[in-house]
Amino acid sequence: MTLRRWCLLLIGLLMLGVAGPGAAAGVALRVMTFNVRVPVDTGMNAWAHRRELLVRVVKAQHPDVLGTQELTEEQGEYIAAHLPGYAWFGQGREGGTKGEHMGVFYRTDRLQVLRSGDFWLSDTPDVPGSRTWGQPYPRMVTWARFRLRHGGGTFDYFNTHFPYRDQDVRARLLSADEILRRIAKLPPTARVILAGDFNTGPDTPVYAKLTRALHDAWAVASSRSGPAKTFHNFTGNPDRRIDWILTRGFRTRAVRTVTTHEGARYPSDHFPVVAELVVQ
Repeated sequence: MTLRRWCLLLIGLLMLGVAGPGAAAGVALRVMTFNVRVPVDTGMNAWAHRRELLVRVVKAQHPDVLGTQELTEEQGEYIAAHLPGYAWFGQGREGGTKGEHMGVFYRTDRLQVLRSGDFWLSDTPDVPGSRTWGQPYPRMVTWARFRLRHGGGTFDYFNTHFPYRDQDVRARLLSADEILRRIAKLPPTARVILAGDFNTGPDTPVYAKLTRALHDAWAVASSRSGPAKTFHNFTGNPDRRIDWILTRGFRTRAVRTVTTHEGARYPSDHFPVVAELVVQ
C-alpha cells in the first residue's frame, strides 16, 4: 500500500470514529435511563395526565442519550414530537410496532448512529418476540453504536428491561449472560454503556455477574444525589434500586436520581437515573 493510500485510509477511519479509544478522551456524555410506565393506568396516573411532566423532566436533564423501558409507540411518538433536537429508534418486544419498546432517544447534534438493532433475551435471541426460560413476556435489548460528533470516538449502548417476577432469577441470570456474550464480541477497548430496568437489586447474583465486567455508575460516581432506590409505584417513596447505568471505558463524574413531581403527580412509577460520564 502506498503512503498516499494509507493516509486516505487513516482519514476515513477517523471520520467514522473508529480510530481508537483515545480519540474522544475527556469528552463528557450525559446518559439517562427511564422506565416511563406503559399507558394502562387511570385517574391521576393516566398517561394523558403525566406525559407533559415527563417531557419536562427529560428536557430539564437534557441527556445526550435516553434509554426508556415500557415505552409504547404512542408514547414514543408523543415524546419525540415534544423533544426538538432528538431522534429515536426501537421496536416492540413482540416485533414491529406492537407492545413495549426499549426506545432510545438521542441528541442528533451530539451523536450519530453508526448502526443499531435489537436482540431478544431468550434461547433464540435473533427471533423477534421469542421467549424462553419460563418468561411470560418477551424481553429484549435495543442497542446502537454511537459516534460522538465532537471529539470523535464511539461507544456501544445497550438498553434493556429484565423479567420482574421473584421466580425469574434464572431468567435474569441468563439474560445477563446473553448481554455479556454480546459485549465480549466487541473489541476489548470498546466503550460500553448498559442501562435499563433490571428488576433486581444490587445484592443479587445478577448484579454481581454484570459488575464483574462493567462499573455501576452509582457505586463509583465522584458525587451522588437523590435517593439510591428508584421504584416507587407512583408514591414518591422508593423501595428498590432496580434502574442502573453500567459502564466500561468511562469515568463517572456524577450520578443523580431525579425525583421531580407536581404535588402527588409523578411522571412515572420509577425515578429516572442520570449519569454524567467522561470518556477515558
